[in-house]
Amino acid sequence: MTTVADAIAALEAAYPPELAESWDAVGLVCGDPGEELNRVLVCVDPVAETVDEAIETGAQLIVAHHPLLLRGVHGVPADTPKGGLVHRMVRGGVALFCAHTNADSADPGVSDALAAAIGVTGLTPLAPTPDGRTGIGRVGTLPEAEPFAVFVERVARALPATEGGVRAAGEANRPIRTVAVSGGAGDSYLSTAAALGVDAYVTADLRHHTAGEHLAVPGAPALVDVAHWASEWPWCEQAAGVLRAALGGTVVIDVSTRRTDPWTCQAAGAPTTRRTTR
Repeated sequence: MTTVADAIAALEAAYPPELAESWDAVGLVCGDPGEELNRVLVCVDPVAETVDEAIETGAQLIVAHHPLLLRGVHGVPADTPKGGLVHRMVRGGVALFCAHTNADSADPGVSDALAAAIGVTGLTPLAPTPDGRTGIGRVGTLPEAEPFAVFVERVARALPATEGGVRAAGEANRPIRTVAVSGGAGDSYLSTAAALGVDAYVTADLRHHTAGEHLAVPGAPALVDVAHWASEWPWCEQAAGVLRAALGGTVVIDVSTRRTDPWTCQAAGAPTTRRTTR
């Protein structure tokens, strides 16, 4: 009999808990490790949509990237959004396991999956840990240089569509060969990418002033800003592969395709151009 504990052992071997940041909350959130396991759902976000999907498909375990209870809590009453999810999972016999910054830093991890999706190879950590093998982000190369505008389209085709789409900042004809990526919010690594001299940096949640100050430096990497959820979704198939390899086909492993990016619509608005104010 395959159990929840068997899946946890495989996931913690691939994404060691000790790689997690000190502020993070990873591991088993709810559920019984001794329960029999027949089906798993892998997703980015443990939210109502993915809990619904797990219950509908009969999964006994949700493997999520984002933690459900990242900040300290004093209770999980059922009339609160997160407490309600915990109660639904417990009542439905669904365990929840989260691999967050430990999956970000693992080798391979979240950024390896993002890099592979957009065709970047020869990967090394963007911000390595002392072992030089693990760490946040990845740096690699494209098979051959291509104009930035073409590269941006490459990224957009590789990732699931979201309302926010893909934003880019850089000269359309700039040749792009070396690329840094960081799944999730990666603006704290802008200076790291710049110091490595890469041609472009792909990440999520870039802020106005931070991006503007970065681009004001001559030669700074061009920027591609994607939706947070979309940047981490390729990891789901990687984690599913870890479980398929470890559990020997005894468990059905599903990857959720439900879009849990929080942005649901976008107004077209008027066309914009750069203006010089006097």
